[in-house]
Amino acid sequence: MSTPVISARLAVTGADRAAVLAIREQVFVQEQGVPYELEMDDLDAAADHFVARLGDRAVGAGRLVVEGDTGVLGRLAVSRSARRSGLGAALVSAIEDRARERGLTAVVLHAQTHARAFYARLGYVAEGGEYEEAGIPHISMRKPM
Repeated sequence: MSTPVISARLAVTGADRAAVLAIREQVFVQEQGVPYELEMDDLDAAADHFVARLGDRAVGAGRLVVEGDTGVLGRLAVSRSARRSGLGAALVSAIEDRARERGLTAVVLHAQTHARAFYARLGYVAEGGEYEEAGIPHISMRKPM
């Protein structure tokens, strides 16, 4: 039996966008208890959204919001069944590639503290102390492009 192929790309079709929203709702709203109205915000309309697949199944999502010359990587979510598969790193790489295409000088993110080591392995450096977002401890991180 072969290993399913991991892919991560810009979400361009209606089906891609529906998958992105479904994954975010599953991970953030259902698993983590983030209120739906906080998870789905006004920034979604202008953001670049990304979908990740394991074989033919959509199991990961993320977005890039542009603020001046900086990109904000956010809403990175991987379905429980696909965690620790390399899919999260593939999503971050796709988002960073898009940031470079758009001429951004850095990518920042608000990492849940349990994910800090994951982002550090990908070159992100913590800035400042911990704080709460939606009742979950976070830390800001940055990576130059």
